[in-house]
This record gives sequence, structure tokens and C-alpha cells, in this order.
Amino acid sequence: MSDIETFKEIKEILISQKHPEEEIVLVEKAYKFAKKLHDGQFRVSGEPYIIHPVEVAKILAGLEVDTHTVIAAFLHDILEDTDTKPETVEELFGTDVLNLVQGVTKLGKLQFKSKEERQAENFRRLFIAMANDIRVIFLKLADRLHNMRTLNFMEAAKQKKIAQETLDIFAPLANRLGIYKIKAELEDLSLRYLEPEKYYEIAQLVAQTKADREETVNLLIDKISKDVQKSGIKAQITGRAKHYYSIFAKMKRQNIAFHDLYDITAVRVIVDSVRECYEVLGLIHSQFKPIPGRFKDYIAMPKGNMYQSLHTSVIGPRSKPLEVQIRTWEMHQVAEYGVAAHWRYKEKGSQKADNASDMKFSWMHKLVEYEKDMKNAEDYVKSVKIDLFSDQVFAFTPGGDVLDLPKDATPVDFSYRIHSDVGHKTVGALINGRIVPLNTKLNNGDIVEILTSKTPAPRLDWLTFVVTKQASQKIKQWFKKNNREEHVKMGKTNLEHDLTKAVFDEYLKSGEFDKVGKSMNYQSAEDLFAAIGYGETTVNKVVNKLRKPVEKKPEDSFHSTRRKSSKKDIEGLEGLMYSFAMCCSPIPGEPIVGVVTRSKGVSVHRIDCKTLETIPHERLMDIKWAGVNTNKTYNTTIRIETAEKLGLLKDVISAVSDNNTNITNATIKTKNHVGIIEMGLELDNIETLKKVITCIQSLPDVYSVKRIQTSSNMLKKTSSNKSQKSFRQKRNDKNKGE
Repeated sequence: MSDIETFKEIKEILISQKHPEEEIVLVEKAYKFAKKLHDGQFRVSGEPYIIHPVEVAKILAGLEVDTHTVIAAFLHDILEDTDTKPETVEELFGTDVLNLVQGVTKLGKLQFKSKEERQAENFRRLFIAMANDIRVIFLKLADRLHNMRTLNFMEAAKQKKIAQETLDIFAPLANRLGIYKIKAELEDLSLRYLEPEKYYEIAQLVAQTKADREETVNLLIDKISKDVQKSGIKAQITGRAKHYYSIFAKMKRQNIAFHDLYDITAVRVIVDSVRECYEVLGLIHSQFKPIPGRFKDYIAMPKGNMYQSLHTSVIGPRSKPLEVQIRTWEMHQVAEYGVAAHWRYKEKGSQKADNASDMKFSWMHKLVEYEKDMKNAEDYVKSVKIDLFSDQVFAFTPGGDVLDLPKDATPVDFSYRIHSDVGHKTVGALINGRIVPLNTKLNNGDIVEILTSKTPAPRLDWLTFVVTKQASQKIKQWFKKNNREEHVKMGKTNLEHDLTKAVFDEYLKSGEFDKVGKSMNYQSAEDLFAAIGYGETTVNKVVNKLRKPVEKKPEDSFHSTRRKSSKKDIEGLEGLMYSFAMCCSPIPGEPIVGVVTRSKGVSVHRIDCKTLETIPHERLMDIKWAGVNTNKTYNTTIRIETAEKLGLLKDVISAVSDNNTNITNATIKTKNHVGIIEMGLELDNIETLKKVITCIQSLPDVYSVKRIQTSSNMLKKTSSNKSQKSFRQKRNDKNKGE
């Protein structure tokens, strides 16, 4: 269809929606203006570029948005793809339209380190613009929908990238806004490119079972229609198959085959009033047996995107299970068009989300809050995805206010969602009138009362169970501000660890740390150490700014070299003090776990460390290595048992050196004609250690080589705790319980 024909359709839609004549004239002016500017430009499909903004405008007209949004649809690419100045748009179409166009315009001339950073910044701009004017996201969703409809013209790699981005960001946004029509189509189109085999398999199975489903559904509709008519209720009753992605997601989530799904088709009943919704529900349950646990009352407790409806599943005709949805016409409009329906009858310019009493989407205001707390664009987008687009739990304050939180949220997440001061002062919580542990997972409908103290005193172990980035960020910020001495100490320790104590002391004495600190905008060496301690900067950055280190004279044949510089070792401990446990000396490549200490940050252990047997589970943190970093070395100790043979030590040292591994110290003794060598090593990862051990084991007259996992004192301590479960067993038991 040509752009002219499509524009005629848009014009007819606007007339049917009773837009004033002068507004329709302005819309046509925008269309002609955009057509002229995009003249000579073509899409990848070979179509004239103007087809795209016209189709976007058509999608938006179908959502019944205001005239300014439709005008912005025609113009949404002109600032990015033509030489048009913002002043020109403002002069011709007004400030409101210009703001909308700028809200969806990508970043142009700014420089970024990577494509990922640029894209993250684009999303951040979009989210903030959306929080200020909801119509921005209407535009972006319509833009993305038409791009997805024409994605087949892109190369395969780009198809997958765009589809994944759509599934991660835009489909969840449409869902949060309650725009089901767009959400469902975006998900189905994403599935088509991400899982083409699954997509077409489901499409084929749905088509094959269509006739049988329709027969069953028609029998149910016929029966409901008769009962409703007898009761004098006017209703529209229809049946529809669920969209492909929802079928795919359910099969994957429940690990079941297509033929095991019983709610592929839903029957929808639309009536005039809420009272009639419940009357129809009673009629249906009196005729068909309801399936226990499948009734949901979203009228009494609407979803966060304003969705309202009664959902029930019953054993229908021919003993086939079916889902029935019951709602009013107003609820149906909201279900299909979401927040767009909410704003439909607002006056021009009232679509802005700055009026909290009018705006039912409080989560949008969090977008601005996040932006204040997280200046890094990638962290910001990650937080939005986790906190706003995950499965939601709706809990109440004692005053009746509803707070929406991610699945598995706890009272601590709840308290920080109220306010950071409330979070910091939290000492306990009541759920539905009963005192509960702070790590209790909230359920829909819970009434949560937070107990607070007069003075803030958050606990470090809260990081082991909070799920919102907001709570995690605020807790880390508090410890960053209030544990300066510990951070300074940790920063010094980390630098000593990398430079050796002798080199560190030399730099400290010469004032070199003060110079480096000032060059990095820190007032003193102590400020620099603190910044390293809480993760604001890294050892690697500091070392790179230092002058050539002073050589340390060798004390023996096993002298150590300067530790190589590094980046942050561990994911999940950003902004926190941490250290590597001496009892087990973890090395990159082997599973690790964090142990929250009372005052010295987090201690990083190997997951099989014997010390963990005595540690309560609630003090453990899930962490992982940040990745292979060949620029940093880690310490461990091995024990070698050999025959008494002259020159064997030399062979052992050669085997270590051949693997580019440094020996930091060694002790040699003889017991019962067996030579025992305990050797400290510096190496970069577990694979290197395995190679070293293999090389030494291959030497003649070497009986055994093993890593020393813990000190003798620790072994004595833990030997008295044989009855206690291992960390792995504790974790397995926990998972089984959940």
C-alpha cells in the first residue's frame, strides 16, 4: 500500500474519532512536510522512506492518541535523518510536537567508548523522556513495531540483535503500559527471529488443533450466551487463541509439551457493569466445574498496568479445560490500549506524567530517581530492566497504598521503595500483622508494616537477599559513606597485595600516592585508598599512574616480583570492601562464595572451603569472577612429597618456571625419608595451577602434589564440627525447600 493510501486511512480514522478540522489540517501539513524532507531516501526493503513514518502514524491513530502525537509520528526521524533544525519544527508545529520528536531522537554527535554504551545512553534518554511525557513511549513503541514488521529485510545477525532488544526492553514496556495489542505482536515477532523453529512449530500446532478448539469453544459460548440472556444481562462473548509467544513461554516455564497445555484458547465475556461481571462468574461456575487455584480477581486488585478482569478456568464441554475472562467495556479498552486509553479523553498537553495524583503509573517516577542515583548509563538500563520489567508483586502499606516490586522482593526492598531513610532505619517488619524475618519473600496482597529505629543502621548482610537495584545501591552507598576507616584499610591492603609491601611503603614515604590521588581528583592519599576500598576506582588505574616501582632486592632464590595490576576481580561486590580468604586462597576459574563479615566487608572463599561449614547460610552471598584477567596474579600454596634425591628441587622449580608461574616462598623438610616441599605460588587462574601440578606430578620420584586448602589451625577448628552440613548441602536443602 502506498503512503498516500495509508494517509487517507489515517485521515478517516481521525475523522471517525471526531478530531477538529483544524487539527486534521495540521496533520496533513506534517505528512506533506515529512514526505518532502524524506524524498529520495529509501528503506532497506527498497520502499520510499516516507512509508515508515506514515505506518507509525497509523499505528498511533489506532491507539486513539492525541493529534500532536500523530504529527510527531510523521516527523520523528527528521532531526536524525535530515538537515532540519529543531527551531523549524517548533515554528511550524509548536513546542509540544518538538519535545515529542526530540524525546525519540537518538544521540547524534556525542562520542562513546562502544556501541553498547551509546545504546544504553539512548535508552536512558528515552526512559527519562517517557517519565516526563508518556506519549514519547507511544511513539517509540509504534516505531519499533513497524520496524519489527519489516525486519525480514535485515541481515540475520541484525535481526536477532533487534529482536532480543525488543524482547528485553520494548515488549516489557508495552506490558507495563498495559498496551496488550502491541505487546503481543512485539513478542510474537521477536520469537519468529530468535527461535524460528519453535515459532513455526507452534504456529503449525495451533493451526492443526484449530477446528477442534473452535468446536469446544463454540459449545461453551453457546451455553454461556443462553444463561446470560435468561438473566437479562447484555454481553459480548468471543473466543480467541493465545498468541504464540505466551504459548512458548508457558511450555518453557512449565517444561511441558504443546499438547499438555489446556488454556491455549480463552473465552472473553464483556458486560456493562462490575456487578454483572460477578453475576456472569456465578452463572459460569454453576454450569461448569471450576479448576481449583485458577481463579484470579483483577477487578478487586488490578495489576500495576491498570488491567482489570476476572479470570477463571473451568472444565468445559467435552471435558476440555478452558479459561474464561470477564470484564466491562471500560476494562476491555484499558486491557487493549493500556495507559493510552487512560489519557484518551485528556486535553492536549495533559499527557505529562508530572502529576502524581493523576498518574496511576508511579513506577515511571522511579525512572527519574534511578537516573539521579546511577550516572552510568549501562547500570541505569540494567536497573530498569531488573526492577521494572520483571514479574511483579503488589504489596500494601498499612495506609492502603500499593507498591509494586519485583518477584522475590523482601520487606527491605519494600522499605527502600518507600524512601531511602526508611530503608536505612529498618529494624523489623510485620506482614499481615505478624512479625517476620527481613529476608521473607513478599506475596501479592501482603500488608507490610516497616519497624524503624531512630538512627540509621543498615546491615551488610541485607545485600544477600534484596532483589531491587534501588535497595542494593542505597545500602552500598551508605556503607561507602559511613565505613571510611575500613575502606581506607582495605584500599591499602589491596595496593600492598599488588605492589608488595616494600614497594607500597616506598611510594607512601615519597608522597607518590598523594600526587596520584590529586591527579585523580582526590584530596589526599587516604582519600585515594578509601576510593579503592569501596570500589569507586581500581588498583589497576592507580598502578598505571604510578612511576616505575622501586626494585626490591632478592632475599632468597624464591623472591617474588611485583604483583601485576588488575581491574575489579569480583562481580556482585561493587562498592563494597572485600578480601580473599587466606584459608583457601581462591583463584579465578573455581567456584566462589562471599561471606559477609560483621565489620570488615566481604571475605571471598572457595565454595568447597572447610570454613564454610560453620558459617550461617544467611551470611553467604552469590558472587562470581568478573572474567579472566591475565594481568593479575593470585597466591596459593602447594605441598609436594618426593623421594630423597639430589637435584629434585631444581627439577620442581624448573617445572613451575616453565609455566610462567612465580614462586613467592618455599620450605623444605624431610620426614621418614620423604622430602616435603611447601611452595607459595603466584598465578593468574585455576587452569595455570592445574598445568603446574600436572608438570610436577610427571617428574620421576615425585609421590604426590596437592594444594593446601586451609591452615592447620583452621583444620583443627573445623574437625570438631563434623556433624554440620557442608555449604553445598545447605544450599541444596535451601533450594529443595523453595
